[in-house]
Amino acid sequence: MNIEQYLPVILFILVGVGVGVAPQLLGFLLGPRRPDPAKNSPYECGFEAFEDARMKFDVRYYLVAILFILFDLEIAFLFPWAVALKEVGMAGFAAIMLFLGILVVGFAYEWKKGALDWE
Repeated sequence: MNIEQYLPVILFILVGVGVGVAPQLLGFLLGPRRPDPAKNSPYECGFEAFEDARMKFDVRYYLVAILFILFDLEIAFLFPWAVALKEVGMAGFAAIMLFLGILVVGFAYEWKKGALDWE
């Protein structure tokens, strides 16, 4: 074995690291530094980050996050199926249609119950 066999893998890793690091480095070096209260305020969780740990907060944020992860992971099952579509045949197609049907019924149930509404 010689190093030439690993050249595509090394190039792939270098390009991946470059694509991940270069925009962050450019933003850090060339981006404006004008902090204000709106930019420094907490986001996503809906409450101040450095308050009493025993305060009450709305659990709907976590419900939406869990539902997103659930549906995101279930959709990830479609990629291997799409790659192997010719090999799985009609039985595989029927199985994935059943899977998607159950997924749609669950989504409709959540929507009807108001789990996706944010006030």
